[in-house]
Amino acid sequence: MYTGTLFIISAPSGAGKSSLIRAYLNQNPQQAKVSISHTTRQPRPGESHGEHYYFVDHKHFESLIDKNSFVEYANVFDHYYGTSKAEIEQSLLQGINVFLDIDWQGARQVRQKMPQAKSIFILPPSLKELENRLIKRGQDNSSVIAKRMQKAQAEISHYDEYDYVIINDDFDTSLNALSAIITAASLEQAKQTIIHSQLLKDLLHNDFN
Repeated sequence: MYTGTLFIISAPSGAGKSSLIRAYLNQNPQQAKVSISHTTRQPRPGESHGEHYYFVDHKHFESLIDKNSFVEYANVFDHYYGTSKAEIEQSLLQGINVFLDIDWQGARQVRQKMPQAKSIFILPPSLKELENRLIKRGQDNSSVIAKRMQKAQAEISHYDEYDYVIINDDFDTSLNALSAIITAASLEQAKQTIIHSQLLKDLLHNDFN
């Protein structure tokens, strides 16, 4: 049984998902990590193997598909992206929580293979605010932002498939909400039974008569 929890986190681009994950990891560096995906695309400047992605060729990736090694994978613009089940399980068995930053389609695949995962959807406070955040990022031109906004509404329509929803209006409040969800998951009865098995045995079986 796992003592860590797998958290699926999804959001439309610009909702603040990556910033929330990064802030939580900065506060809790020993308790959680982000899953590193495999990909067949080439590394971009500043990216390194094993830190940002596991960079592999198509033949190797497809051999992993054949071995059912991924909890989810997708082909995006002729490049594969996938999440290793073995890597996630290894971290969970060590008591480390794992964040899986994927879209709703990938989330569906993960739930089928790892139904114990908890899922969180991050929503913006409004579409106008989402657009403003995309503009302020300064990463995309107006046509790309328009496409992201069109895609955002389609993504948001799947919020009801998730266990938890955080509306990221105030960042600190949203970070506290994320932390509360993670804390609550750690206190579930089944997980506490595993972690504190000896204590529970002592509490229930010591005879003071």
